[in-house]
Amino acid sequence: MAVLHAWRVARVTPLGELHTPPRMTAALLRLTVQVVLVASLWRGLYEATGTTAGLDRDQAVTYAVLAVLASRLRELDQYAGRDSVMQHMQYGTIVYWYLRPLSPRRYYALRALGERLYGLIWALTGYAVCLAAGVVEPPRSAAVAGVFALSLLLGQWVLHYVMLLIDQLCFWTLRNGAAMLILIFAQNLLSGVYAPLWFFPHWFVTMSGFLPFQATLSVPLSLYVGRIPLSDAGFQLAVQAGWVVALSLFTRLLWRRAARRVISQGG
Repeated sequence: MAVLHAWRVARVTPLGELHTPPRMTAALLRLTVQVVLVASLWRGLYEATGTTAGLDRDQAVTYAVLAVLASRLRELDQYAGRDSVMQHMQYGTIVYWYLRPLSPRRYYALRALGERLYGLIWALTGYAVCLAAGVVEPPRSAAVAGVFALSLLLGQWVLHYVMLLIDQLCFWTLRNGAAMLILIFAQNLLSGVYAPLWFFPHWFVTMSGFLPFQATLSVPLSLYVGRIPLSDAGFQLAVQAGWVVALSLFTRLLWRRAARRVISQGG
């Protein structure tokens, strides 16, 4: 019974997209255009040079395309399904999260897991197509592939808690639209989605090292393309795991404090 409940929760947001074919078509078109444009951009940038910032053209294109595919892991629209925390706070339906047998923390985690698994199907399909077309390079060894997979898992775990922190902000501000836009921009910039971090000034890279964003995407992709050697992988994985533990404890505390702010009115 517990597994059945978990499955029903995990498929909430993916079902909203699967039952709306135009949204899936738009997502496919957007992803295709992004991959083509990003690959063309980085090929053009490296046309007049062989190696820049320690990477050749194929490595840079691989990094950029994988960053686009990885972003698909978190692009499901909770707002369209009326299941975002901000909407529940505005409508007052957030109280039902606290009346169910399933705790809000567990419900949120299961729903996020379903979204990530659905997004993973998109990302893996896109990766297979790009790999077959020669747009991205394969991992240099089985060890690199394994370390990359583990690092990507930890990175998505960190990203889950970062997104959760913004949602929990609604319990104190009611609206988090502006905060979400700022977060998305900061996440994309500091995690290396827009451009690999090694193209930024040293002070910028050092500053980002004290924030969790770099651990979400830059580290896994840098391991994949060889920017971070396998000899340094243990340290990077430990940093990612540290962020997971720290953010997990902090968000657990916020869940408890948020419960004190939920008030049911009118019955």
